[in-house]
Order: sequence, then C-alpha cells, then structure tokens
Amino acid sequence: MSGTQKLKSIGCPMGEVVSFATDSVAEVLLPFDSNKYSVFPGFCDVHVHFREPGFSYKETITSGSLAAAAGGYTDVCTMPNLKPVPDSVEHLTEQLELIRENACIHVYPYGAITVGEQGETLADLKGMAANVIGFSDDGKGVQSDEMMRRAMLRAKALGKLIVAHCEDNSLLRGGYIHDGEYAREHGHKGICSESEWGQIARDLELVRQTGCAYHVCHISTKESVELIRKAKAEGLDVTCETGPHYLVLDDSDLREEGRFKMNPPLRSKEDREALVRGILDGTIDMIATDHAPHSAEEKAKGLERSAFGIVGLEPAFPVLYTYLVRPGILSMERLKELLVTSPRKRFGIELGDSYSVWDLGSCEPVDPEKFLSMGKATPFAGVPLYGKCVLTVCDGKIVYKNL
Repeated sequence: MSGTQKLKSIGCPMGEVVSFATDSVAEVLLPFDSNKYSVFPGFCDVHVHFREPGFSYKETITSGSLAAAAGGYTDVCTMPNLKPVPDSVEHLTEQLELIRENACIHVYPYGAITVGEQGETLADLKGMAANVIGFSDDGKGVQSDEMMRRAMLRAKALGKLIVAHCEDNSLLRGGYIHDGEYAREHGHKGICSESEWGQIARDLELVRQTGCAYHVCHISTKESVELIRKAKAEGLDVTCETGPHYLVLDDSDLREEGRFKMNPPLRSKEDREALVRGILDGTIDMIATDHAPHSAEEKAKGLERSAFGIVGLEPAFPVLYTYLVRPGILSMERLKELLVTSPRKRFGIELGDSYSVWDLGSCEPVDPEKFLSMGKATPFAGVPLYGKCVLTVCDGKIVYKNL
C-alpha cells in the first residue's frame, strides 16, 4: 500500500488535519506530532519558466524542480521562451533530455506556436505534439490574426491546447507597470488594460471560428474576466488562469523595486476584486504562478529597467492560504480545485501517488535567501505567511523534506 493510500486508509481527508500511521512513507513521518499536519494532493502549475536550455544563470531544471517540490508542486508545465526555442523536434529534444536527467518532479514542456516565438512562421506543431503539453508563445502575444487562426486549426487537428499570452504590442507604448494611479503619481509609463483584454477578445472570436481548445495565461484585468465569463456561457472551449500575486496585490502596493515588476503588471484594486470574484464563481479555472526567475542584477534596476518576472513556486500556497483561505474569502476545497483538480483535468495530467504535507499553523516571514530557486525576486519578501511545507512526495518518492 502506498503512502497516500495509507493516509486515506486511516480516514484522513486530503487537506485536513491528519494523524499518521507509524509506517507511512518509510520512517520519515515518525517525528510528526499527531493532529498537527495537513495533507494535500500534489499541486499542479501549468505556467512556469525553468530557463534551461539557454538561460541557466537564471534557473535550471534542477533548481526549478526543487523549488517546485518545496512549494508542494509535483507537476509543472514549462514555457518555451528558451534558447533554442522548442519550435521543432530537434530543439525540443534538447529540453526533454535535460528534464529527463535533472527533474525531481514531473515537468511537461510546451512547444512554441511560431518559429523562435517570432510570430512569422508556424512551428512544427505536428512533430512536437506527442511530447508537449500544449502550444504557447508565452512571453509574447501572437500579433497576427491569421497566424493565430492557423495555429488554432493545427492544434485542434492534433488534439492540443493553444495556451495564449495575450498582449497587443501596438498598445504597449513603452509601458512597464499598470497604467493607473501609481504610474501617474510617480511618472512611470503605463501598460493599458486593453493590451491584454483586446487580444483575448480577438482570440475568442477565432475560437468561435475554429473550435480550438483555448487557455488564457495569467489574466489580470476585470475586462478579461468578463470576456471569459461570457465565452463560457456561450459554450466555447475556453479556460484561464491567474496568479497568486494578482489576487492579493494591486498597483497601490507597488514600490520602486524590481521585485514588483511582472508582465502583466499588478493592476487596480477593481481588477483584483474582479479576479477574486472570478475564482469564486468558476470563471477562472486555476491558479498558476508564472514562476519567472532572473538574476539578482537583472532585478536590481527598479521598476523601469528591471526584467519582467518574479518567482512564485515556493510562496504560492502560503500566500493563497494566508490572504484568501484564513480570512474566509476562499474555501480550502475551492483552493484545492484551483491548484490540483482543475489544471490536471484541463491539461490531462494524472495525480499518481503524489502529495505534500504542511504545517498550517506555522507563520514565518518570507526569506527569499532560503528559496531553492535561483531567483529571489518576490513582492512578498519579509511578509509573514502561514503554511510551511514539510514534505513533498512525487510518485511515492520523497522529493522535498523540511522537518
């Protein structure tokens, strides 16, 4: 009998306070104090950046997968903004070999939609289909309507998802934070909300035409929520994600530091509240971290000049538990759907004998220097959060332990 089966066999509902059998998961659980710890099925993140091949000074498959395990994640999907971009069988094979050799959890790569993510030529979707979780040009929006239509038709024929980073370059105008009150008061160039929701609206029309299965990355605006809500009511095959930071922070929380810069940016209070309503009513299907590590130098140049992206795998569950579950905004059952059930169902990722064990009573300030990720930039640095991951098991094997 597996560790998870033993936990279930002694009447332990996943995500609730549990007592452990003395022989479960070898002998590692023996020091546990009865009735102190909570067990969750392995979390699944459909949007991470592990930076390898090509940018191993930011993150590697080894460090990224260890960081995921430390956050309770046993399955992640890696975005294709790499070097080489996985836009062909040859380029994808290089990444697959690194994953096979170095990952401590399940890592599923995306294939690019276009060659080099340049938006000009369709990538070899057919050749890559058997070894990718879906197709995305994440980091860039596909600017051409016709190119996206062709990609959708090809992906539909292959039975794969189009996973879209929605961003209209013509509306960016040099912006790097939300075009809101903070930008105006501090003299920053803003990114308008329409740069996101305008391309979502375009893609939804293409979904109507093609019947493609479509997933929207990291939505951040109230208009995006409403567009997707209406598309679902219409019966379109559409899902979406948002990130923990968009649910608990807004542009009033910004500081003049690179650790507050990500793409899409933190939006307004009204946008954040719309996102919370979206996760409560089911419009937003899942929460994904958009874990995007950079070097310390790349994140030390302030809001204007720092690279876009923050790390998210290790603090994700504590952030959501502290800010949403503990205050009673979100039920624990719904959080498990957002982190476990919905992403697995949509992307066809099985759970297996994978779970994490948490001390939900532990409250500690976030210390990025303790992250296993090579990236340290997080807006939650120094913030006290509830929830400490003490054990992660993937396919019955211990991949993280912090007793």
